[in-house]
Amino acid sequence: MGERLVVIGGDAAGMSAASQARRLRGPDDLTILAFERGRFTSYAACGIPYWIAGMIEERDQLIARAPEVFRSKQDIDVRTRHEVVAIDTDARTVTVRDLEAGEEADHGYDQLLIATGATPLRPPVDGIDAQGVFGVQTLDHGQAVLDALADREPRRAVVIGAGYIGLEMAEAMVLRGLEVHVVEMAEQPMSTMDPELSTRIADAMRGMGMELHLGTAVEGIETDEDGWIRAVTAGATTIAADVAVLGTGTRPFSDLARDAGVPIGPSRGIVTDRKQRTPLEGVWAAGDCAETFHRVSKQPVSIALGTIANKQGRIAGLNLGGSYGSFPGVLGTAVTKVCQLEIARTGLTVRDAEAAGYEVVIASIDATTRAHYYPGARPIGIKVIAERHTGRLLGAQIVGEEGAAKRIDVFATALWNEMTVDDLLNVDLSYAPPFSPVWDPVLIAARKADGAVTEDRA
Repeated sequence: MGERLVVIGGDAAGMSAASQARRLRGPDDLTILAFERGRFTSYAACGIPYWIAGMIEERDQLIARAPEVFRSKQDIDVRTRHEVVAIDTDARTVTVRDLEAGEEADHGYDQLLIATGATPLRPPVDGIDAQGVFGVQTLDHGQAVLDALADREPRRAVVIGAGYIGLEMAEAMVLRGLEVHVVEMAEQPMSTMDPELSTRIADAMRGMGMELHLGTAVEGIETDEDGWIRAVTAGATTIAADVAVLGTGTRPFSDLARDAGVPIGPSRGIVTDRKQRTPLEGVWAAGDCAETFHRVSKQPVSIALGTIANKQGRIAGLNLGGSYGSFPGVLGTAVTKVCQLEIARTGLTVRDAEAAGYEVVIASIDATTRAHYYPGARPIGIKVIAERHTGRLLGAQIVGEEGAAKRIDVFATALWNEMTVDDLLNVDLSYAPPFSPVWDPVLIAARKADGAVTEDRA
């Protein structure tokens, strides 16, 4: 009789792990049972704002693999609309509620993978759970937004929060023709960027017609007699709203694990080792609900990105399948866009680096994405953070137009390999006028940072 693996969560981390374990162990050796409380599996949540914006026509374009494919081709028993409501690690059982039938049943496991993802942060204010206030973490959430846009034909949207999801959803609402207000408690949009680059982001948002309320906290949601949102109170301002979207970020959805006695770390993610094992025997975790470590700050972090979730799921699946894998940590590399402005970052900001105990030097440059004389050359701004004296690269940020954002991958590769800015400025990057100036902006920024390090040493 083989083992039974139970997977909680049917998206990136959970189904990556299940698929990898199945490749290594056949159905006679390992039974795999996966529970997903939503209706979909293995979908691209990052594409939801673009689906809402109308750039992607069909929801199913975001689905990489449907439940029936897992069942028929991989012998993975996926049960959608089934929510795990409790874990008993002593008895090695999970209690599962069938959301359609309203019934509960216990299922045993030999190995358990928790991949419950993240949940939207909801400001603790009156009315935040009103109808017409949407998170956008799942396809069901996205469908609910589209249904509201179709049924109620709203004219005014308030986006609460100006992080990645906030920016993308604000742009989506503008493209849908709505009047858009963005409320952000920080003094700048994109608090994962340093302030001088965030200023450019704010200017681009205003250029699209968005009204920004920065340094302003949401204090309440007002509703009409039917319980639907009609206004957002922020500071001394009351903003009329027909819909609102939460772009306040997420937190690991680790409550189920915590209630079962699984250790939770300072980031609120589930504690795991490099194999994605928790400290409890037979219990594993991966994806947005799991804690990992930052390769530069060395601090525990939980970062909700599909790239990380898929990689952690693969590592868990390798180990569950009897092979070996080790997750090496993260840099927090991420990109997004608003209007024509591309935004990217990796590693530490100045604030993060100083909090981690580094003394830093900073270099900022403005350049063009192509040779200045070549048609279509667009502006690009880069900021580099390096360690004082040693010149070790600690982080980088990019804001620019077409051709700017993916240059962050060069910085991420350098960071991954603990290179100095001197190492980076001598890397043999490609050059042709349609793609880059003869000195690529990455190299210009590294050269300026290296000059700051050299000057500091003197």
